[in-house]
Amino acid sequence: MKKTILLIFLLLFGAVTVFMSSSVLFDWFGIRAKEGNYVPGIVWANFVCGILYLVAAYGIIRHQIWARFPLTIALIILILAYIGLFIHINNGGLYETKTIGAMAFRIGVTAIFLFITSKILKK
Repeated sequence: MKKTILLIFLLLFGAVTVFMSSSVLFDWFGIRAKEGNYVPGIVWANFVCGILYLVAAYGIIRHQIWARFPLTIALIILILAYIGLFIHINNGGLYETKTIGAMAFRIGVTAIFLFITSKILKK
């Protein structure tokens, strides 16, 4: 049951992340203009992490221990991007305030995904 719920959330979160970040990066559907002062490094980090979420979901479906690895890499990427965001802000770069909270949320969710995946795959 936990595995199914984890997979649903991981697949949805990954798919939405890939869609939204690629929409900003490649200006699909005019979403880039709606995002305001986005930070390209953050959007690229989210795009890569979205792909890593989907790879991890595949590993969980196959009950492979390596499924933890993409989530670990995603967590590291997000933490580094978060640090980069604060450097960007301190250097006077433009950004949206919501990005700070969104990145904190994404780091927390990724850490939870990694924790649950580790528990599920130990069985």
